[in-house]
Order: sequence, then C-alpha cells, then structure tokens
Amino acid sequence: MQYLEILMLLASVFYIVFNRPVNKRLSKPYVVGLLIIILLVHLLFEGSRWQMIPAYFIWLIALITALRRADATPSTLVFVLKTVGLFILLALSVLLPSVLPVFKLPEPTGTYIVGTKDIHLELDRDEVITVDPSDKRNLMIKAWYPSTENGAEKDPYVDKAGRNGFAQKYGLPVSFLNYLDKVDTHVFRNVPIADGSFPVLIFSHGYNSKANGYYALLSEIASQGYVVFALNHTYESTGTSFPDGAEAYFDYAYADKIQKDTWHLMEPVIESFKSDLSFENRHSIVQKGLRDYFVKDMVERWARDIIDVDKKLDNWNNSGFFKGSLDVSKVGVFGHSRGGGAAGHSLLMESRIKAGINLDGVQWGKIVDTTFQKPFLFLSADWPAEHENLNQHAYINKSSSVFYEGIISQTGHSNFMDIPLMVPLNSLSQAGNIDPLYGLEISNKVVTYFFDKHLKNRELDMGELSSKYEELDITVYKGDSLSSVSNLKQTSEEE
Repeated sequence: MQYLEILMLLASVFYIVFNRPVNKRLSKPYVVGLLIIILLVHLLFEGSRWQMIPAYFIWLIALITALRRADATPSTLVFVLKTVGLFILLALSVLLPSVLPVFKLPEPTGTYIVGTKDIHLELDRDEVITVDPSDKRNLMIKAWYPSTENGAEKDPYVDKAGRNGFAQKYGLPVSFLNYLDKVDTHVFRNVPIADGSFPVLIFSHGYNSKANGYYALLSEIASQGYVVFALNHTYESTGTSFPDGAEAYFDYAYADKIQKDTWHLMEPVIESFKSDLSFENRHSIVQKGLRDYFVKDMVERWARDIIDVDKKLDNWNNSGFFKGSLDVSKVGVFGHSRGGGAAGHSLLMESRIKAGINLDGVQWGKIVDTTFQKPFLFLSADWPAEHENLNQHAYINKSSSVFYEGIISQTGHSNFMDIPLMVPLNSLSQAGNIDPLYGLEISNKVVTYFFDKHLKNRELDMGELSSKYEELDITVYKGDSLSSVSNLKQTSEEE
C-alpha cells in the first residue's frame, strides 16, 4: 500500500475502535474535518484505485460514526456483527492492495537516463496469422535508448492494448489494470538520444505476454549504453497498439489452429524423460520433437521478425531520430521464453548478429542439428528435477565460439519479467522464492556483462558476478570443450 493509503486506513480503523475516548477530547467538526482532509490528501497525491474500495468503506463507516456520535452501548449481537464486518473489510483492505500493488520498479543503475520511442514497421511480408490473404506483417517496436535529458512525459507502464489483452487473457474487466498508471517507470518518452554511437540489441518477448512487461530488464540495459529495439510480435503478444489507434490482440483462434492435433509429437518426448532411458538413448526422441513440434514454426516466424528489424538498422542509422547513433557493427539479440528461442534461431540466420541470449526458453528448431558460430548464453530459471530439460539436448553441440549455461537458484519462469513485482504471489505469478528485485538484479547483470564482453569487447570475467551472487551458477563451454568453470565462485578462468 502507498503511504497515504495506510494513513487513511489506520486513522479510520483507530477512530472506529476508539471513537468514545476520541469524542471526549475532540468535537465533531474536528473529527469529521480530519477524516475528510486525510481522504482528500490521499486522493490528491495518490489518487483512487479499485483495490482500495474496502478501505473506502471503512473510511465511510468512520465518517458516519463521527457524524452520529451514538452514546448508547450496542447489544452484544450488534457489537459482534459490527466487529466481524470490520475485520472482513480490514482484511480485504490489506489483501487487495497487496496482491495487486502499485509496485516500485527498480531505478536503472547505468550512467544514462532512459528514453523510449515507438516505431511502426510495415513489412512487405505476408501475414500468415490473419484470414485475409492480402494482409501484410505489421510490427510495433519500442526503442529503449540512452539519453542525458529528463523529459516532461514519463513513459506509462504498458500500453493500452497490452493492458487490455492481459486483462482479457485472465477474464478480467478491461479497466482492471488502470491502477498501473501510478507505477513510476523511471523512463521518459521521446527525449533526445545521447551523443555517441551505441551497440544495438533486439529483444523478443514471451508467448501471449505483455511485450512491454520487461521494464526492469530493458531500462537497465539501455541505461548502460545500448539501444534496445523491443519487438511486439503481432497477434502473439497480449496486445499491440498502433499509431492510428488500431489495436491487435492475441489471436486465440490461430493459436488453437496451429496447436491442434500436434501433442502426439511430444508424447514420446515426455515419456522418454519419465522412463529410465540414458541421455544417449533419449536424444534421438527429443531431437525429433524439437524439430517437428509446432512451436518450431513460431520460433522461425519470430526470428524473421527479428531479422526484419535488423535489416532496418542501416536506414535508421542514416536518417531520422537515430541518425548516427547506432553502431550497426555491434548487434546482439536476446529474448525470454519463446522469444529466447527466437533469439537463438535468429543467430543462426543472420550473419550481422554477433551474440545472443535465451532467457529461460526452449530452443525449438534446427539448433539440435547444428552449432552456434557465435557467443551464446542460455540463462535458466531453477526448474524442479522432474522438469523435462529439452535444452540439454537442443544445445548438445554448444558453440564453436563460447557457450554459457547459467542458472539462478530459487527463480521461476517469470522472474525475468516484471510480473513478480506486479503480482507478488508466487502461486499466481509463477515466480520462485527469490526476492523479485534481487532476482532481476542478478539476471540484468548477467545480460549486461555478456553483451559488454561480446559487443563492447570489455575484459570481463563472469567470475566477478558469480562471486557476488551465490545464487548464480554458470558453466562455460569454449568451442567443443568444457572449461573447468562450474559454479565460477570456485574457479574463474579467462574467457
């Protein structure tokens, strides 16, 4: 809860419980006036939100109590009913704002202020998701970039379509997420980009996820001196807002269509993990699943989106807002969940992309049959032992350059997103037991270190991070051989 919300609730409950001794010391106008002032100050500086409705009821009860100033002692039954009702309202007053809080995003720690700018990319590629064969692929991109100027307009937390799509996904009213307007993003819209030429990163989000639900991650990276182009994969994110006011939401009909009658391809894979098959005997079964399951087509389609953005970099660097600001010789890619798989796949398809990161996504597609030729990092959540680890097969060939395999203990799949801050109940958010801000700090540091090393060519050692964060365990593979770096707190080698 926010500070003035707490003050209003405590003042109201205090007066309801202790109204008789208070009334002996303060006259009715003072009590009524004080309650009204506390409410008005709260509304003026913090604003209302639906989670506070039970607390407003308690305030109203306090106001009525002050106005009536009843001297008669209520019957036992009435007293019990009032007490139980107050406790129920009080529990709801604390629970609702705690489950869906006005949360605090971490402030970026880099040397730059962070700016954002929306980019509409219209492509001459057929849109395979919609039913109209004449439709072409349309993408919205949110650029996160370093700046040295604060702006008058703060970036709102998640665009309208992203919010509405998220609400629709869980069957909630579209106004359910309006309270997110109160979240301070520490990011400014359309401020000038800082002087200099910055490495470029392209980011791909998770499936049916809020494309802009990664503020903690993307703002931190931009503050460290990167221009990040965060893709919104139209019809496969929760929602997309276009400049003309049009909105596109997750296409559930298409999702059902491409998934229908495909599970039989994964049943042998699941069974192979449940049985006592050795890794070698299981590999061919998992290999076929990685090649054939429908998700591999999605990963390839998203990788084409990434490459289409990469192809625009020269134009953006030659004219317009980003003129002269993009170091197109230093391009990296990263993503979360299925977006992480798309990032890995794009590294196989586009020669200009120099390095890539997969944040807790399965690497569907052809990587199981080939080898990365560039630096790559797979950073995993702390999955239970019974979880089917498909990536141990997908990444069997690692990289001819360097391959990092990391895990952050006590994390869940959503700990790379803002979701654990937005919904601080692990059972709902699919987060681990790690403190959400601390988990984000670790993953953000790993991502930044990786790109600082492989795009900015800084002399960095992952051991610096591993010695700082005991929850972080990284194994490094150089070429075809495993370096003796398993849990780098014990051994640190030059990479």
